Amino acid sequence: MKALIFDKSGLENLKLKEIDKPEPGPHEALIRVKMAGVNPIDYRVVTSMKVTPMPHIPGAEISGIVEEVGERVTRTKPGERIVVYGKIFDETCDLCLSGKETICRNGGILGVVTNGGFAEYVSLPEKNVFRIPDWMSWEIAASVPVAALTPYHALREAGLRLGEFVVVVGASGNTGTFAVQFAKKAGAKVIAVSRKEWLKDFGADYVVRPEEMVEKVGEITGGNMADVVVNSIGVEMWEKSFSVVGPGGRYVTFGALTGGEVKLNLSSFYNKHIKLLGTTGGSREELLEVMEVCKDCKVKLWKVFGLEEGRKALESLSARDRDGRIFIKVS
Repeated sequence: MKALIFDKSGLENLKLKEIDKPEPGPHEALIRVKMAGVNPIDYRVVTSMKVTPMPHIPGAEISGIVEEVGERVTRTKPGERIVVYGKIFDETCDLCLSGKETICRNGGILGVVTNGGFAEYVSLPEKNVFRIPDWMSWEIAASVPVAALTPYHALREAGLRLGEFVVVVGASGNTGTFAVQFAKKAGAKVIAVSRKEWLKDFGADYVVRPEEMVEKVGEITGGNMADVVVNSIGVEMWEKSFSVVGPGGRYVTFGALTGGEVKLNLSSFYNKHIKLLGTTGGSREELLEVMEVCKDCKVKLWKVFGLEEGRKALESLSARDRDGRIFIKVS
């Protein structure tokens, strides 16, 4: 089979190679990959992260068709259209047993602690494989494991309530577009921080430019500021976005694309009774909920690359004219 693989860090080392097709173990399903989402974590896997095994296949967000199953697989059948839950977990630690497999003490991320899905085939445990509805497009399916699940979990952790004001920073990004949609579905008033007016078609009630965020959020909320702020991009918007959290508000973050070292004004933090939340991924239960909620979700599609264009796909994440999601169509 063909796979994108590298033997040392650097995009220049990512090559399309012919390797052996994996054989599913007793509890595994062999997946023929159809569509893979391209994410910042895939770029960091190739360029800077410590990963295993080496040589390594990246790809954290994949969907496809079950080709073959192991002898002890009972729930999954060949021919099913599926999405892959992208967290590796042991099911036995205290966190897994309490439904928090996304932060398993002995786990990690597909494509980081294991080979990923930028390949024609991947073999994975049945517990990571979930059938998708017949109506679901491959673009939505390939967005469920990271782009959709991450903000869904974050907004749940933030306890978003009907009628609250939500500010989404980085609203036109992979996770941002889904954060806007899920917040709107929850009955919130959504303020998208972006220069992209098309976000109103995704549920944003207001679109404000980053440089005007503080002033505009104040105007829109009558001076009360935001109940919930979602920041997926990191340090670049940290100070401005933290300043728009209102008294008793919640600030939730799950990304560090622009850096992860920030300063925190403690007096502002505790005087306003702000809750600061860090989240990552989501549970398998939440993944199933996302697929139910996403019957009318949208994906802003920018470019689809072939597997042989994997390096170009990763480079395009930082393209100045990027306007939507990037996918790798495998088969």
